[in-house]
Amino acid sequence: MKESIHTIPLTDAFKAEDECPFCYLEREAEQHAISFALGSGASYMEDDVRAETDAMGFCRHHYKMMYDYGNRLGSGLILSTHLKKLNQELAAQMDLFAPGKSSVFKRMQKTSLDKQGRETAIGQWIDEKTHSCYVCDHFKANYNRYLDTFFDLYKKDEEFARLFREGKGFCLPHFADLVETAEKKLNDKQKAEFYPTLFKIMKENYQRLQEEVTWFTDKFDYRNKDKDWGNSKDSIQRCMQKLGGGYPADEPFTEGL
Repeated sequence: MKESIHTIPLTDAFKAEDECPFCYLEREAEQHAISFALGSGASYMEDDVRAETDAMGFCRHHYKMMYDYGNRLGSGLILSTHLKKLNQELAAQMDLFAPGKSSVFKRMQKTSLDKQGRETAIGQWIDEKTHSCYVCDHFKANYNRYLDTFFDLYKKDEEFARLFREGKGFCLPHFADLVETAEKKLNDKQKAEFYPTLFKIMKENYQRLQEEVTWFTDKFDYRNKDKDWGNSKDSIQRCMQKLGGGYPADEPFTEGL
């Protein structure tokens, strides 16, 4: 299959032999976005970039990445104009806010916040703001295309299909996305081949991780102190990645990297 802007990174991710190729792509994308926004190219000084960061802001995870990255001046400039825009919107939301009618019944109910179904306009607006992120959007813009490209390659490129079959599977969130996408991208005959292969890969690799992390704990038994660690030394972070996605053991991504 002809190489493209999406096939090359996807193939490279599978060749990396990571616990989840899509986590690998996500990390590459978020590091690129942080470097683009705060790196030596000073993109944060460009009006079009600043307009995006002003409007979208960042999520909690990527604010932490910005802080760790080390460019305090760049972060300060981005935050200065983002807060200016946000303060204007916040003031407008508060000016328009109208409290709901109170009742004895409501006051007697136990508090149970459903963030997916906020009842107030301010709550809904804040949810929108805290789920909007310049860095997350950088990956989301390409993620669906990566999923489509995965199935295009799987169907047409035997070398890629082999990488998939011999890979380590996927984290649970990206596994769910693959299944959801397969339902739309594959015909019945292709599904009959794909799902058994995917499920076999997932079962084998989740069992592998279970055994590795179990051996990690068993090594703390004095009877096993002289036995080989095998592949268990970094099993905790790989299990965490497999279950939740991401790279919990990564060192902070900094300006010097």
